[in-house]
Amino acid sequence: MQKDKKSEKNKNYMIIYMCLGMAIGTAIGVAVDNLVIYMPVGLAVGMVIGSSIDAKNRKKTKDTSENGNSEYDKNL
Repeated sequence: MQKDKKSEKNKNYMIIYMCLGMAIGTAIGVAVDNLVIYMPVGLAVGMVIGSSIDAKNRKKTKDTSENGNSEYDKNL
């Protein structure tokens, strides 16, 4: 159970959302016959979303480590 929480903290959401953004942008680009515009737009939107989630997670872990509280302590 500890390994699951630890691996969840180390996920890199930027890569996941970049791939999703590119896939969605490609699908929209093919649908409207303008792939050159929508593929990079989807990639950029995915990067922004993934980067913001990563920053939020880093801030959350930094705050808990500064306060001396960990996820393990909260579950006790």
